[in-house]
Amino acid sequence: MDPVIVVGAGPVGLALALALARHEVPTVVLDEGSGLCPEGPRSLVLGADTAAFLTRIGYPRAVSDSALWDSFAIWRRRQEVLRIDLTDSPTFHLPQHRLQRGLRDALTGTPLIRLVPLNRVVELEQDRDGVSVRTTGTQDGSATWWRGSHLVGCDGARSTVRKLLKIRFPGRPAVDRNAIATVRVDLPFDGARLHREPPWRGDREASARPLPDGVWRLDWRLPPGRPAAETVDPHATWPGIVTGDTLLTRVTSTLTGWCGELPRFELLAAADHTAQQRLAARFRFGRCFLAGDAAHLHGALGMQNLTDGLRDADNLAWRLALAWHLHSGGPQPGGSLLDGYEAERRGAVGARLRAVDQSMPLLRPLRGWQQTRRSLLVGGFRKHAPLLADGQLGTGRFGGAPAYPAAPSGVPGRVPVQRGTRGTTSLSELLPATAPGVLVPDLPVLADDGTPDHLHARLGTTFLLLLVAPGTAVWSSEHWLGAGLMPRLAEVAAALPVPAEVLVTEDYPGAGPHTVLLIRPDGHLVGVTQGAVAEDLLALADRARGGPATLTPAADPAADRAEQPASRQVDSPSQGVS
Repeated sequence: MDPVIVVGAGPVGLALALALARHEVPTVVLDEGSGLCPEGPRSLVLGADTAAFLTRIGYPRAVSDSALWDSFAIWRRRQEVLRIDLTDSPTFHLPQHRLQRGLRDALTGTPLIRLVPLNRVVELEQDRDGVSVRTTGTQDGSATWWRGSHLVGCDGARSTVRKLLKIRFPGRPAVDRNAIATVRVDLPFDGARLHREPPWRGDREASARPLPDGVWRLDWRLPPGRPAAETVDPHATWPGIVTGDTLLTRVTSTLTGWCGELPRFELLAAADHTAQQRLAARFRFGRCFLAGDAAHLHGALGMQNLTDGLRDADNLAWRLALAWHLHSGGPQPGGSLLDGYEAERRGAVGARLRAVDQSMPLLRPLRGWQQTRRSLLVGGFRKHAPLLADGQLGTGRFGGAPAYPAAPSGVPGRVPVQRGTRGTTSLSELLPATAPGVLVPDLPVLADDGTPDHLHARLGTTFLLLLVAPGTAVWSSEHWLGAGLMPRLAEVAAALPVPAEVLVTEDYPGAGPHTVLLIRPDGHLVGVTQGAVAEDLLALADRARGGPATLTPAADPAADRAEQPASRQVDSPSQGVS
């Protein structure tokens, strides 16, 4: 089998390659850059699911490389409006350059991944057997053809892959505008702070979020507007916003306003950021996929587009791996296995974009009387302040871990939005822990050899069969491994059409004794059965992999016809194609 081709060596592309390597799938990562990652002001807030994902793909320092927030506060003028204690739900803030370097370090020790820098993709062809890609060297102009089983475009907002596939990327080019700077300074407060209408003149909103090593990321919301020419580059610099005296004035006035006098500081990096709302019309076209910025852009109200890009990689990796291994020595999976990536991830990101559209008039009154009225009504701002916190903390409707209830088996369909939902509740928080599609909680578990562990630490490589067996912990493993449902469950796991591992837990929310839960490698629940009923678990496993196995290609050319074995690096697009 040919490797999977990943275009783009940013955080999403590297994370996808590492996740596929854990499934023993080889990849070739093509990148037009040099691979260097200089320090910059961009950063991301890690949720519990994305932190666990980074740990299991080979970057265990993700948490230790981050700054831990113990609180988040929202101020308006000189008054604190909202304070959230994060002691029991810690939030980690990670510089993006540290993330990329950590992933690059993990990649260098992985023989299944080949990184090819300084090669720009210029041509793409696909057929029923694979994908052929032509690149040109960015330094010498040399042309090379590459052959892969599938291709994933992780090449950013201006994605070449998306353009070559002629996939539309509609949306709004300027929803929010922010100036950003990273500053080494000692501020007189702990945790992160968002300040609406601060007492110093000139800013509508300023925020400070701690990073490691005494560094803070400062953000200022800029007046509405957009550049003369619309662009899909969310990091394009607009002249005059973060350069020269304009930037220095923002930094000094903000630090003076918070500290009472201007403290000593060191300006490390600066940029401006245009938050766009864009969603690719398709995330899959035959054997080709889009992920990360190439597939979606959102960042208004502090939302984390990179976090959703990592979730793209987590969702896609196990699907590609299952299809890749089944093709190399078994019957083909159902077509909805790979279609389910688009159904779930495009639906989840679309729900976030709709949530922003619904909330923006409440949080960004930018015209005339609206702005004046909102400035006078403190109670109105206090009511909606939790929504602002969601974007900054990566929680609730703006950033919480998604659920995929409409497509637990990968069947194409749109994830429903909870219309009329008020406050900051996310869809995953509205569903019980036993609902298909939810992200399972992290619980203490025992492996089938009696080894204690945590559930999320076992994710990433196989499906999990989790048996709820109260009292297991008080007995040594030799007493229960051969008793009750365990022998039968082990037989069922071995007979499933997907690789599966058996785990045992004392308790699971909403599940009684002898309940068995089938969990996907990305941690989302496929379904629940009572007892080790082989037929029920087989039906769940078949649904998870896209339906019963087939021995002939499906009629849909965008589904199963694009899922046959491919071969090798080739010298021309016609070689290696049957």
